[in-house]
Amino acid sequence: MQNLTDHIHYIQPAARPASAAAAPAVAATPLRRLYRDLMRDQPESSALQQGEEWLRQQLLATDRLESDLPDDIDDIGDWIAASTALVGQRYRHYLEARKAGGPRQYFSGKSHALYFLKSVAPTKLVDGAWLYGLTPYWNDARFTALIRIYLEELGDGVPERNHVLLFKRLLAAHGCEHWENLSEDHYVQGVIQLALARHAGDFLPEVIGFNLGYEQLPLHLLICAYELNELGIDPTYFTLHVTVDNADTGHARKALEGLVETMPRVGDRQAFMQRVARGYKLNMLGAGTNSVIAEFDIDREIVAVFTAKSATGKEAHSDYCRIGGRAVNDWLSDPAQIPAFLDALVERDWIRRGDDPQNSRFWRLLQGERAEMFGVFSAYEQQVIYDWIAAGWEGAQRRQISFRARQRLMDTLGQPAPSDWHGVRGVLRNPAQRSAADGQNDFNLELRTLEETLAAQESREQAMDLLVQLMAPASHHTPAGLMATRIYSRMLA
Repeated sequence: MQNLTDHIHYIQPAARPASAAAAPAVAATPLRRLYRDLMRDQPESSALQQGEEWLRQQLLATDRLESDLPDDIDDIGDWIAASTALVGQRYRHYLEARKAGGPRQYFSGKSHALYFLKSVAPTKLVDGAWLYGLTPYWNDARFTALIRIYLEELGDGVPERNHVLLFKRLLAAHGCEHWENLSEDHYVQGVIQLALARHAGDFLPEVIGFNLGYEQLPLHLLICAYELNELGIDPTYFTLHVTVDNADTGHARKALEGLVETMPRVGDRQAFMQRVARGYKLNMLGAGTNSVIAEFDIDREIVAVFTAKSATGKEAHSDYCRIGGRAVNDWLSDPAQIPAFLDALVERDWIRRGDDPQNSRFWRLLQGERAEMFGVFSAYEQQVIYDWIAAGWEGAQRRQISFRARQRLMDTLGQPAPSDWHGVRGVLRNPAQRSAADGQNDFNLELRTLEETLAAQESREQAMDLLVQLMAPASHHTPAGLMATRIYSRMLA
């Protein structure tokens, strides 16, 4: 197999081929569409070309950004240690402030936290993608540490540890699956990762630099995990990153090992490091954790929820459904009227803001034994409505039982947590028993076919090429992708 670095240009990325000059301008394709196109199992050549050109533009944009990454590779180990120590110190101060009775610093309430999860979905659902382009080079020892990072992002094929699958389940648990209409800025990091995934051959130093920055332990990861748990939201996705990204044996250390192993012995090492620094600064572009948290506005979000619902609700109400002398269908017919509609609900006592939502007639339409509007709003939308109604209500500030505490309580009561498969299986049946359903059927046919296809390959190289295709960002979290990752991981050893 051709070596990945045989065609790397260490001084500057390769110029775009002249034949590509007639391609449509990247600006004509919104990032949401480019994100979707690059997420395909086999992206079209036009999407790959657009992704490459857009990535080059982002690299140029990093030239205006400052970087704390040391210029000398020999100083990076100390830089990692110092950065980790500083994060630890700041986190201790945060914990001391919370213990002293201080408020949450990130999330004003549960709807705020769920808004954050939705807003970072384009990034989290391609977690690790930037390293995918290295997987075909499993037989080159220089890339082993970096490939190991990618495999661990994929949970080594174990569903409970696959980062993308964990985040998808987290979104689904709270009705946050529909996030596609986010602004372009929210897609920047996701498209960067997907573009790097598909063009590692022309951007190897940038991939390594991006990875070096991404795998450092940030303060926001620790605080997010703490406050999500406090609000009753499973923090596992975030706590898992705290452990695997550690600077001793985790991804932060492996990222440095990957840089050391790939540093050219022949050629311009300084130019290589300059490109690494550019890749590092790609992490600074687009919407980030802190900016997403800061942009949340409960009043704006409640309007967005009702506006989105008005598209289907404007014809769904009977004529006798009236608020403020106007039919509900009339209110919902024009999205510009939503703020006035919400005001009318408050004025007509359908909603009592600053009070227990249970005292609002509108809330009782959504919840309860006779809830006429049951199922109209998703779990996320209901949380937004609840928090908007309850704003200022003292009861809303009462400390909730945390996610971890609820899990411990369920364990004490002998009830396995929903995500605890071993506990569920123990309740349902003896794991030593196998039912007739365990034989070949439509549910496992794809996996059986994969096994047969792999067995038919004539060489290890052919088998690994097939596995690599299934480990792409769009498919590694599927059953076939998970199996492929498990097999690839064993064969890499």
